[in-house]
Amino acid sequence: MHLHKHLVILLTILGSTLSCSSYGTHHQPIKPTRNLLARAHLKPWPVNVDHYGAMANGTDDSDAFREAWRSACSSSKGTEFVVPKNKVYHLKPIKFSGPCNPNLKVKIYGTIKASSHRSDYEKDRRHWIVFEDLEDLTVEGGGTINGNGRIWWIKSCKVDETQPCIGAPTAVSFRNCTRLRVNKIRIKNPQQMHLTFQNSINVRASNLRIIAPANSPNTDGIHITASQNVQVFNSVVKTGDDCVSIVDGSRNIVVRKLTCGPGHGISIGSLGKNNSEDKVSNILVDKAIISNTTNGVRIKSWQGGSGYARNIKFQNIMMHNVTNPIIVDQNYCDRKEECPEQKSAVQMQNVVYRNIKGTSNSEVAINFDCSKTFPCQAILLENIDLNRQGNEGDMKASCSNVRLTTRGKVTPRCK
Repeated sequence: MHLHKHLVILLTILGSTLSCSSYGTHHQPIKPTRNLLARAHLKPWPVNVDHYGAMANGTDDSDAFREAWRSACSSSKGTEFVVPKNKVYHLKPIKFSGPCNPNLKVKIYGTIKASSHRSDYEKDRRHWIVFEDLEDLTVEGGGTINGNGRIWWIKSCKVDETQPCIGAPTAVSFRNCTRLRVNKIRIKNPQQMHLTFQNSINVRASNLRIIAPANSPNTDGIHITASQNVQVFNSVVKTGDDCVSIVDGSRNIVVRKLTCGPGHGISIGSLGKNNSEDKVSNILVDKAIISNTTNGVRIKSWQGGSGYARNIKFQNIMMHNVTNPIIVDQNYCDRKEECPEQKSAVQMQNVVYRNIKGTSNSEVAINFDCSKTFPCQAILLENIDLNRQGNEGDMKASCSNVRLTTRGKVTPRCK
């Protein structure tokens, strides 16, 4: 009897223990470990330029930016290089160089403005802000980079013919960067070009606003050179030169959802200058709106060059009041004197123009001025509908030394 009673009590206790254990396993939240808690609360370490002596009071802040960069670059933590909002910082030419530790972000919330003294550029007249030799860099924040370009434009030979024709600085340059992200940045009034990607791989640039007056000289918006796997999308470019220019050594480039104008349109080239060998391939321009520009989509090369521009698609593009909506120029020359005729040329081939509509403010809406010795090959025009702005005057296509086919409605047509 006593044995039976003790057995019942023992079984009851065991059942209760198992029940509590089971309840704890299935119904109680798992208590986080110290490592999990640390990860959950891990935040980027901010490196604020103000903490390194930046004053934002009209004096030069370059040294403070350099010191802050050294600290951010060398940090083993995920770091944010911070330019605070509601302030204007003045910089002389400056380089933000790598290699740096990973997960570095540059957060530009305020405004960075270029020095107003041209003498500050004596060591390097071609660059203002340079990011170079960096991997996995992100630049973002919604702030503004102001190149203070007017002091350079008035000295340009294109504005004042008495001035010598010499280059001016690019506002922002990315050189030798890999896995680069540039997002929500405004660049305005550059000394010359706004933004350059050079010798860079796997670049994603989005939500950019690039703005300069229509009469500002040589102020290309986005210039891509010797770079691969570059995506530019959801951006606005209003400038005095090409909205986007793609030159030698570039391949696998996508430009999508770009609003362009005023300016000179979207250009591949120029290529082959000074008898050089240039190569550009695998370019897609998709869903662009181009307004009040001298050109729409353009490929341009100099006589005497070599190489190729091939596997290119321009598609789903709207044109508004564009002087040369579709143009290929293998006889490009931007000199006052006539360029000498040469037999060699950069080969244009496998180029598609698809679903392009809108208006031209000139009589010639489609212009293929191709080389006699290296004619344009495998050109496709598909669903092209271009009309005269305001329906005033005739429209035509000029097609020299081009081998093309058409699909769907094509207006105007080559004769």
